[in-house]
Amino acid sequence: MSLVTLLPFIVLIGAMFLMTRSAKKKQQAAVQMRNEMQPGTGVRTIGGMYATVKEVHDDTVLLEVAPAVHAVYAKNSIGAVLTDAEYNRIVHGDEEEDIEVDGAVVPDDASSLTGDDDAAKIDLGKKDGPDDADTAADVKTDAEPTTVDADAAKAEPKDAKADGESGAK
Repeated sequence: MSLVTLLPFIVLIGAMFLMTRSAKKKQQAAVQMRNEMQPGTGVRTIGGMYATVKEVHDDTVLLEVAPAVHAVYAKNSIGAVLTDAEYNRIVHGDEEEDIEVDGAVVPDDASSLTGDDDAAKIDLGKKDGPDDADTAADVKTDAEPTTVDADAAKAEPKDAKADGESGAK
């Protein structure tokens, strides 16, 4: 076999080695972070819950999820160990006094992007009654045939399913 034939296999084995090496480094960093937890530090679980560490055991951690509410979690369920400042900012809403904002502040909603506060509001809710066009067509007398009703019937999409029927076969 020539070197050209073996080259793709060598590259593939090298790529697999590099990927497993980086995954092992990330896993070791996570284990080290979990082992360095101490009582009193703030943590975020992999489910997104913020809590304070009360006790650290070999495989479990006792967390205070609310005042006087404790829960036992596996160490593997800790997603991040937070600094005190970051934990207080997220959980208690404390903001540091030293933060200076340069430029424009981004609002929480998109209302400031329109620029026109008096713009007409669009109602996207479902209407309870019939449409105005339908009531105008219904008001006409029965003795007088109209093409509006035929056109309106053609324009309305009809649902092939009856009430209570599902589309499953």
